[in-house]
Amino acid sequence: MNIRTLTSALLITIIASAAGAQADPIVPDGSSVEILGAGFKFTEGPAWDGERYVYFSDIPNAHVIRYDTQTGVSIVFVPESGSSNGLMFNKAGQLILCQHAARQVGRLEKDGSITTLVDSYDGKKLNSPNDLDFDAKGGIYFTDPRYGNRDNMEQSIEAVYYLSPDKKLMRVVDDLVRPNGILVSNDRKHLYVADHGAGKVYAFDIQSDATLKNKRLLIALNDKDEPDGDGMTLDSKGNLYITSPRTSCIMVVAPDGKLITKIHCPKPPANCAFGGADRKTLYITARDSFYRITLNIPGR
Repeated sequence: MNIRTLTSALLITIIASAAGAQADPIVPDGSSVEILGAGFKFTEGPAWDGERYVYFSDIPNAHVIRYDTQTGVSIVFVPESGSSNGLMFNKAGQLILCQHAARQVGRLEKDGSITTLVDSYDGKKLNSPNDLDFDAKGGIYFTDPRYGNRDNMEQSIEAVYYLSPDKKLMRVVDDLVRPNGILVSNDRKHLYVADHGAGKVYAFDIQSDATLKNKRLLIALNDKDEPDGDGMTLDSKGNLYITSPRTSCIMVVAPDGKLITKIHCPKPPANCAFGGADRKTLYITARDSFYRITLNIPGR
């Protein structure tokens, strides 16, 4: 083969390789994680209000922070949050809080007070509600692990609960190590739960009475059953965004459990949520900081 033929062959190979290379389906070329704020103690539970603001918890300070997406200014919006963790807005636009220290799920009122929605099961105080999501009826699925001191823990297990719209509480999962992040699928047919204690994410089928069936492993985040997996969110295609503090990344997982890509973060992420006018901005809470990244696919 002469030099000209060899050069042509190499050029064809390079072109073919380039044509066969696929761009990341989630992260646009040139997009990276951008810091929006720092100096907090431990950030968690970002929630987009659908208009302008992103709210998130600073757990040790017992604050709910409000970030203005137009001005970039953050303020303490709730100065006494009961050490809130997961946050989410209901259909009525009310902020619902999982409150660690208060050991309850609460609702923020217009006057700044917090109404208790539920704080006990079977006559015993909850452990420390962590994260939540709503079903099609407006009921709340929430996780109730216990991190830190366990001296005053009244529940015998760390479980998942369902609070119906008429305020009836039901325990729906009782066989996980330490349930943490939780999501209802876009079609409202499935529930995803991150078992942080086992480093696994499970899927369940939601029944008409809000009970769960057909527990199955969606993805093992590591191969050693080590703790991993925290908060999660969904995009409009049903892909899960699972924060992995152990690897300092967000794992993007298809509904069938296949890993699509990883979004690497400067610090171990605890939770994430979509927001912005086109809902393509992923807001990330990670240790003492708050971040964002622009993605290809909008949130649900």
